[in-house]
Amino acid sequence: MMRHRLCFAALLGALIVPTHAQDFPARPVRFVVPLPPGGSPDVMARTIASGLTASWPHPIVVDNRPGAHHNLAAGIVAKSAPDGHTWLLTTDNILVVNPHVEKVPFDPFRDFTPVTQIAQLTFLLVVHPSVPAKSVQELVALAKAKPGALNYGSSGNGSPQHLGTSMLMHYAGIQLHHIPYKGSAPAIVDLLPGRIQVWIGAANSLLPHIKDGRLRLLAAAGAKRSPLLPSTPTIAESGYPEYALDIWLGVTMPGKTPQAIVSKVNREVARVLNAPELKAKLAPQGIEVVTGSPQALAQMIRADHARWGRIIKAAGIKGD
Repeated sequence: MMRHRLCFAALLGALIVPTHAQDFPARPVRFVVPLPPGGSPDVMARTIASGLTASWPHPIVVDNRPGAHHNLAAGIVAKSAPDGHTWLLTTDNILVVNPHVEKVPFDPFRDFTPVTQIAQLTFLLVVHPSVPAKSVQELVALAKAKPGALNYGSSGNGSPQHLGTSMLMHYAGIQLHHIPYKGSAPAIVDLLPGRIQVWIGAANSLLPHIKDGRLRLLAAAGAKRSPLLPSTPTIAESGYPEYALDIWLGVTMPGKTPQAIVSKVNREVARVLNAPELKAKLAPQGIEVVTGSPQALAQMIRADHARWGRIIKAAGIKGD
């Protein structure tokens, strides 16, 4: 009798998961973003939320939770029920960088279920016009002549700006003085009048200032030239072939989220983001839409976790 009950319970459990996936979402979805409103991650989250809310029975609610180097938002999602109703707008540093530089309140592999990559961001190396350098080579020569004289900013230890500049210093054998800020916006406020002189940051926040001459563009930071700026060389092309700062965004859910729900969200997010008119709207902001399978995102997370681990160790990057 007990055996029959156990078999029935197992069969019932097997039937419940697909039913829940079929009926998903059963209530509003909480989309946690680890940054304040306004930046590229927030733009992507709100784009997805708007597109899905228009066709789903329940809304996608964006919840901005900045703090603790993005670990606050990640911790919230890691501890949420694995029922598909809590998502994390995942920046690459959360899962592949932070575990190498500080203690984090989650396991990057066990506590999250990858859903899909959603974007690749264009990052650029710029200097204040007061810096007499018009190329990466000239910036390196200037830094070697005056070690530590140039200030560079970041949005905090372990941030893409910190890692990108540390990687350049490591490969070029130069020393710049690091000034961390609580976010990109206050750093750019100091960059424009020249209180800091060097910055590696997202294209969408820099292009207006490059166009009006308040900043000078030296190079693109990704492994390949940006379609947005095809005539701008990369740092890799400027003499440092190992250099690549490829910043991606993705969507993850709590670990052990049912695969049927993951597959549905993967398909629906791709449907929204791959609309030609939306891709054309995002491209001038340096946001390239990239979607793929959950397995592809999982492989990228593991590969980048290993790669950044090596770079962080070699460059001696530390957390706060």
